[in-house]
Amino acid sequence: MRHAERVTFGGSAFDRAGELRGDIPALAAALQAADTRTVLLWRGKPLVTGSADAPDLVRLPLTHPLLAECRAAPILMGREDGAVRFAHDISAWAPEGQDLSQLGGFTDASEQVHPACDRGHRFAELRRLMTTLAPRDAELAASAKAIFGWHAGHGFCARCGVASDVALAGWQRICPACGAHHFPRTDPVVIMLILRGNSVLLGRSPGWPKGMYSCLAGFVEPGETIEAAVRREVFEESGIKVGAVEYLASQPWPFPASLMIGCRGEAQSEAITIDPTEIEEARWVTREELAVAFAGQHPDIQPARKGAIAHFLLRNWLADTLD
Repeated sequence: MRHAERVTFGGSAFDRAGELRGDIPALAAALQAADTRTVLLWRGKPLVTGSADAPDLVRLPLTHPLLAECRAAPILMGREDGAVRFAHDISAWAPEGQDLSQLGGFTDASEQVHPACDRGHRFAELRRLMTTLAPRDAELAASAKAIFGWHAGHGFCARCGVASDVALAGWQRICPACGAHHFPRTDPVVIMLILRGNSVLLGRSPGWPKGMYSCLAGFVEPGETIEAAVRREVFEESGIKVGAVEYLASQPWPFPASLMIGCRGEAQSEAITIDPTEIEEARWVTREELAVAFAGQHPDIQPARKGAIAHFLLRNWLADTLD
């Protein structure tokens, strides 16, 4: 496995068992098998156990009383060590006496405990857990969050507006009126390590924590190649022209449904002219400055948050381990 595949949410070699999705007898047998387990989510938060520094994703037996809260059929996730894994969602449950205004945000430190939870089990924000979960747990939790998020926002046919039906064990929706088939959506996003000599181009968006800088990024537009998207986004946000572009690594990012495509680009100009509607600031940062920032000692630069592909790209650029 390439080092670049060890980014957060990737690299666990999980067997997605696509051939089972339309096999009704096999799915029925899996739902009755003693070694079948399911992961459980509540409003995007996975059920975990263990300490805050070393949490484990919980895999429940299908007989667990918590699953009585589910209002929809489970989604087939795949196989793990030969045993089938599903995902269930209990988002309809409403905890009593909790402020839920921060749910889903970067700052959400709240944890929810259902009355039927086993001791030590709780729902926690995935962005807070992502760097401490084992690779398999992180990939499984991210995949479950993404697919449930897609169902939550795509319950109606985009062609005719009629409520669609879930098919293929949760990996497709079919419109009963016009017959349209709808598949889970992933939005491609380019994120760029733009280099000029010994420096890298970093920017920050309004509302980010004070001093936080990251690689520039943006959505790929229809009819556009990855390379063209890199050049366009960098020029639009910073006024920097980019020449050669090279793919480095990718990361599924289920917040809510992106695939981050990490690229390296060679800057052909140096003067920065930002678009204030896109970013708040951009600057060239030398390798030495970035090393100080990663050590937590830079007076006004904090690197991208750990777990994000930007952090992965920058740290590996410093270590010369990108390839």
